[in-house]
Amino acid sequence: MLIGREQEKNILSKLLKSNQAEFVAIYGRRRIGKTYLVRQFFNEQIKFSFTGSYETETVIQINNFWVELKRVFPQASYSEAPRNWSEAFQLLTDYLLSLPDNNQKIVFFIDELPWLDRTGANFVSALAYFWNQHGSQQNRLIFITCGSAASWMIGKLLKAQGGLHNRVTCRIELKPFNLKETKAYCDFRNLKFNEYQITQLYMVLGGIPYYWQAIEQGKSVAQVIENLCFDTNGILTKEFEYLYHSLFKNAEKHIKVIESLASHPYGLTRTQLLEETQISNGGNFVRVIENLIDCGFIKSLEPFGKKNRDTIFRIVDFYSVFYLKYIVNNIGDRNNTWQSLSTSPSYNSWMGYAFENICLTHLHPIHVALGISGVYTKISSFYFKGNDELPGAQVDIVIERNDGIIHLCEAKFTNTEFLVSKDVIQSFRRKRLVFQEVTKTKKMVVSTLLTTYSAIQNQYYNEEIHSEISLEALFI
Repeated sequence: MLIGREQEKNILSKLLKSNQAEFVAIYGRRRIGKTYLVRQFFNEQIKFSFTGSYETETVIQINNFWVELKRVFPQASYSEAPRNWSEAFQLLTDYLLSLPDNNQKIVFFIDELPWLDRTGANFVSALAYFWNQHGSQQNRLIFITCGSAASWMIGKLLKAQGGLHNRVTCRIELKPFNLKETKAYCDFRNLKFNEYQITQLYMVLGGIPYYWQAIEQGKSVAQVIENLCFDTNGILTKEFEYLYHSLFKNAEKHIKVIESLASHPYGLTRTQLLEETQISNGGNFVRVIENLIDCGFIKSLEPFGKKNRDTIFRIVDFYSVFYLKYIVNNIGDRNNTWQSLSTSPSYNSWMGYAFENICLTHLHPIHVALGISGVYTKISSFYFKGNDELPGAQVDIVIERNDGIIHLCEAKFTNTEFLVSKDVIQSFRRKRLVFQEVTKTKKMVVSTLLTTYSAIQNQYYNEEIHSEISLEALFI
């Protein structure tokens, strides 16, 4: 059963009705559910399926390809494994042409495609010849490729300059479950978490289906985090080590960027990142940043009214933040590790930051809740260091509407109704006034509160809060 993925299912449904050959590229980070989506949706239409192996020699990859092809095409003309990828794709062509033409779409599925492109393998040129000479001529064919290495999929397929230039007819970037999809998955698994508890777990696991699949029924939030993240055999105790190396070649630079951003939760500029990581400025650094953005690990936010060179990069991968803050130095045989860590002074600040990231990655339901889903908006951040005349101020989510209103959003994570005190309102008002004075904006500037539980609407609340969005709105 496919939970969520409504947009993706609509796209794939259209492929089945297409009157042309389709070359599909599906990409997204490790454990996101790309393979599951293809296999569950197409099922019987898949006539050939093959998965590349990580860090495996080309001769072995080709032999594995040959073994899988013989399963469905035992009458293949070759009596032994092909010598190269050109011969391998020639055999795939023979198999394609042997299939009866009954006006039904057929699917060829190659998973983890980037792992097949090893140095000297000439894989891409062989793939290009197969598609251009044969695959594209078969209107019944849906040729699906998947890969966790988003940078490879984008560079070698979507932005290809050679034989595969403009050959991809359909691209799908598979993203993590949002809160709504995560709740649907919990309901499907009969995991009895309420929305607040799902949010707590989302702060650790993000919307990665594989991580949620490992949750045992009947466990509390604390028990789940303990079992997955701190037990020596937990699936997330060492996931960080595999995650980046499986996605990127020479992943050390990517990890440096992630570690730097994790220690600066509200982000760093390009200049600050270069200084922090000591990575040389140039194309290599740019590729690292693009790779991390493409895979959804970091997000770029342009400061309000500033130029691109002032762009702030912020880590938004929940697991990576949690791993570097809590897991990496606390894996072991000690019992109740998370119970101890969750009472530490840093716990509340981490939850507040994680909730802000949830809001940053759920901007669509925020727009719906504000009634502006049909209004063009621009998302940015605001930071003013302060001077002799004005105090410093920072707003991490600024929603600038095309109809003349700007929302300064403040996220507050609490386990009960949020009490709007005099100090809170003074902080809200100070930020708004500083923002107006520094930016000189002519638009109406309002304060918007993002909460887990609705705020108590006392006299202070009514003085400054223009609009409020509580947690339940993020699940819609």
